[in-house]
Amino acid sequence: MDRIWSPWRSSYVQLKKKKGCIFCQAFKSKQDKKNYLIHRDKKSFVIMNIFPYNNGHLMVAPRRHIAEFSNLTDEESLSCLRLIKKSYNVLKRVLKPHAFNIGLNLGKDAGAGFARHLHFHVVPRWRGDTNCMPVISNTKVMPQSLDELYQKLKKEFEKK
Repeated sequence: MDRIWSPWRSSYVQLKKKKGCIFCQAFKSKQDKKNYLIHRDKKSFVIMNIFPYNNGHLMVAPRRHIAEFSNLTDEESLSCLRLIKKSYNVLKRVLKPHAFNIGLNLGKDAGAGFARHLHFHVVPRWRGDTNCMPVISNTKVMPQSLDELYQKLKKEFEKK
């Protein structure tokens, strides 16, 4: 049997679940690099997923702690949509994926890993990125560290 070693992942696998809202905590902390928070605007923000489905997996969330989609204000909706579009464009330039999944899981039964604060997923995809690893061994190999990717994306988000 072949093994692929990725020892940097052990710190994520062993993380203890935090109490409270992970999105609100990251936003309020002002330690953007530590929390992989890439960009903020008046109503929403972009944060990297530390348990990504794929390299470059970003999440866009409203600043306000809200779980119900229909309770978003028009301003929050527009802000989120603008940041989804910006995330898409930045990922396209930096990672050059072949395609994207962009979506929202509302409620635990819909697949939301954290259902108490709604957030949109922007996931870059490449031809063949779903191979035998996730299917046979329930393992996903990420080709880039979160810190390296954070630096590249942060720099690109700051451009006008």
